Amino acid sequence: MPNYDVVVIGAGLVGLATARALLSARDGLGLCVLEAEEHVATHQSGNNSGVIHSGLYYRPGSLKAETCARGREAMFAYCREKNITHERCGKVVVATDAAQVPALEELERRGRANGLTGIERLGPEGIRDHEPHAAGVEGLFVPETGIADYRAVARGYAGDVTAAGGDVRLRQAAGEIRRESDGFVVATPAGEVRARHLVNCAGVQADRVARRAGLEPGARIIPFRGEYKHLAPGRRKLVRNLIYPVPDARFPFLGVHFTRGTAGEIEAGPNAVLATHRHGYRWRDVSLRDVGTMLAFPGFWRMSARYWRTGFGETWRSLSHGAFTRALQTLLPGLQASDLTPGGAGVRAQAVDPDGSLVDDFRITRGPRAFHVLCAPSPAATASLAIGEHLAREAADHFGFPRERNGAPS
Repeated sequence: MPNYDVVVIGAGLVGLATARALLSARDGLGLCVLEAEEHVATHQSGNNSGVIHSGLYYRPGSLKAETCARGREAMFAYCREKNITHERCGKVVVATDAAQVPALEELERRGRANGLTGIERLGPEGIRDHEPHAAGVEGLFVPETGIADYRAVARGYAGDVTAAGGDVRLRQAAGEIRRESDGFVVATPAGEVRARHLVNCAGVQADRVARRAGLEPGARIIPFRGEYKHLAPGRRKLVRNLIYPVPDARFPFLGVHFTRGTAGEIEAGPNAVLATHRHGYRWRDVSLRDVGTMLAFPGFWRMSARYWRTGFGETWRSLSHGAFTRALQTLLPGLQASDLTPGGAGVRAQAVDPDGSLVDDFRITRGPRAFHVLCAPSPAATASLAIGEHLAREAADHFGFPRERNGAPS
């Protein structure tokens, strides 16, 4: 039975960054990362839009805002250090009608309050200067936004963990978790793993892992599938970099947008469709267990009653290629349905409180000898290095670790 000081559950960007920071904070730490899949960053971390977010959207003073500001520059630096494909390309946020202008102004205020520099207010001509095929009444150019290959970033983090003496154990799903007086025993397909402390970064399974580890999290994970289209190669010239709408402040989703990837591909989307499987990347992916968990949770019904109209619209755009195209045409009027080809999908682990509220900030909860990352939505990839450092500092107190550094990656 392997014995560790810390077991981290989940080898996405947040889990690996946290493991990396913990190893950097203490000499001789015994640490293991357990990952159910055969590769790191298989789910949320590897299926996002690849954006290094600037910090424009987030409420000043929130954990999102604080970690995004630090994490953004740390991510650019890490990509440079590891020769990972990335670019600081900037993005345009477009108000498509006058009713959205006050919300655009609030975005500008938040961005400046969060320390962004170089934000440029745009009129219709200014929008076209940056994105010749986009249309709107006003816009913002945000130069500090970028793109990166996050799968390569995750592989870099995993390499840092093993170089610092930690173990990354793939195809080892965390099953039953037994609390004992001196820590935890975690069942895996290869046998039991014993650790004095536990860090839960399990993404869509985070609430279940927390419960198995002895913490009732309150919130439940409700999975939402984000579906993408690609611009056909001959039509990629319609988008230079990134084009975003003004988001609806009632939701933690940014709306359908256009994103250039590091290989030159242009993604369009995503929508936000309720998924019937926590790993439900297709309509036909259904888990009776996951559906039952949702239906038994009062917060699901309260959320549904509050947002059913929006949910219906998202579902219709998923089922109708024409409706999906029309949503994108508000930003790019010259787009045609034939310009779009099928793309991939990702599943967002959206935490929902019992009152039906969508959790809109990172939620990190302490348990006995444990930390649980119960909600880590966008910009978690951007902020992953900063979140990892935040958790390592908290662990120094909660787990009783000394605050020394050993020269491992920081």
